[in-house]
Amino acid sequence: MPTGTDLLCIRPRGVLRGAVLTFVFTGVLATAAATGSLPRQDAGAGSAAATLRAGKAAQGSGTVDSAALNRAAADAMADGKSGKQAAEEFVSRSGDRWGAVYDKREYAEFEQALDGAYTGVGLSAGRAAEGGIRVTRVQRGGPAERAGLRVDDRLVALDGRPVEGLPVSEVVALLRGDGVPGSAVALRVERGRAAWTRTLHRARLATDPVTVRRLDDKTLMIRVAAFTKGAGARVRDAVRDAPAGTGVLLDLRGNAGGLVAEAAVAASAFLDGGLVATYDVRGEQRAVYAEGGGDTGRPLVALIDGGTMSAAELLTGALQDRGRAVTVGSRTFGKGSVQMPSALPDGSVAELTVGHYRTPAGHAVDGRGITPDLTAGEGAEERARTVLSGLGGGS
Repeated sequence: MPTGTDLLCIRPRGVLRGAVLTFVFTGVLATAAATGSLPRQDAGAGSAAATLRAGKAAQGSGTVDSAALNRAAADAMADGKSGKQAAEEFVSRSGDRWGAVYDKREYAEFEQALDGAYTGVGLSAGRAAEGGIRVTRVQRGGPAERAGLRVDDRLVALDGRPVEGLPVSEVVALLRGDGVPGSAVALRVERGRAAWTRTLHRARLATDPVTVRRLDDKTLMIRVAAFTKGAGARVRDAVRDAPAGTGVLLDLRGNAGGLVAEAAVAASAFLDGGLVATYDVRGEQRAVYAEGGGDTGRPLVALIDGGTMSAAELLTGALQDRGRAVTVGSRTFGKGSVQMPSALPDGSVAELTVGHYRTPAGHAVDGRGITPDLTAGEGAEERARTVLSGLGGGS
């Protein structure tokens, strides 16, 4: 894997191209890769694997010397020890709170997930109210649906191993397996009093992080769960296809991030060019711009909450600072540290904090979040529709 800030090829105008720029939520990475809830994306053709992630800077905003990290890993390997473990210990001591080290397989799974695809059986698992593990989602067309599994079915065992008492993340990892399409996993399932075992074969499955639906004749809801490959274009196309006079509710609640390139494309749907965000990489200032030609007149309300993170906050800040949208909901999470990958001698990859980003007005997001124009709790969507109606969209 290439390393260095030269991978961050940001053009002076237009959306980011030639680099993979990512803001993702570390805490959900493993589960997202297993379930497909957080896919990956490239910033354009011929992109290099340069990744930017968001993390909390307060307690541990220091950066890691990548050369020293490589030396520590190489020294450990020369002594017959694990280079990855040495790198993990180095990053832990550095104070880089959001730094992380992945082995080859883990990073390959991460990249596959960010590419809008994952290898699995097409179901998500969660903790049941009475304990145990239940099926929370079944992906259409996936192995689990073809085998007849349904939401609320109970998972009893995987490959003969009881899952009672296991953390959900471990169950997800077992479902994910080795990530090889065609590999098998036997599921013991209960539904009411019935119980059976089915052997499913993992497959490469696509995810769709954007859903578009009409709430009424004048209201279009665009929900973006993550800014993954193609998400920005989906938002842009939905706005272009909307009839004149239709207002947009842009739902970014629970959006854990994704690629900044995709967030910039989404911003381009509503802005006629101009600044989306600025960020620094080891002290060097960079900027992200929207493309021209966006719909600047259509009424727009953005729904946000404490689960709105990183790239979703970048988009929120751009729309709010530039007066393009009214934001409704609750304060966003506050993730604004920038990370890049660095290849280690044993083939593992370290992702290290290299800087932070700011909104067009210069507001720092890291550790602070973004305060909505209108604070709303449980009734946020209804409040947002009321605001949209007042702007001339919705009914």
